[in-house]
Amino acid sequence: MDYQHDLKKLEDIEKLRGLIDKSKTAMLTTFALGDGFHSRPMATAQLDVEGSLWFFTNEFSPKVAEVSYENKVNVTYANASSDTYISVNGTAYLVDDAAKKQELWNPFIEAFFKDGAEDPALILLRVDITDAEYWDNSAGAVGLAFKWIKSVITGTKFEPGEHEKVDL
Repeated sequence: MDYQHDLKKLEDIEKLRGLIDKSKTAMLTTFALGDGFHSRPMATAQLDVEGSLWFFTNEFSPKVAEVSYENKVNVTYANASSDTYISVNGTAYLVDDAAKKQELWNPFIEAFFKDGAEDPALILLRVDITDAEYWDNSAGAVGLAFKWIKSVITGTKFEPGEHEKVDL
């Protein structure tokens, strides 16, 4: 077992979780034969310790049909106020697990599923992340000014924020 790889994966997941928690709302992009790519906003229920994103959805929605045909998806997050951006590639799966629905349930979801976690149309969409890329420029104006001054003094390239690609 490669403990360094496992530790790096956990660190990457925690970094992504911190950035995702600033946004919560994602754009899920699926592919439909004949229609091409289709994106829609989704509220993130969880990024688990294994590196899977969880979403609530309606079993009869077009996205369910789309991931049943082609389950490679992209999930993006953008938070302009904190200047953080994430692009996630992964594989989507439909999960009908009553215990997981209860674990992830929150009052916000009830607006969409009046019968609660037992709503017959409710299903979970799990996206197992294969890789992600993020840009974190959340240092703020003072932090950016400090980095700029440092680059001028040291003669190094100005890097406004953190940018990394991760494989999970």
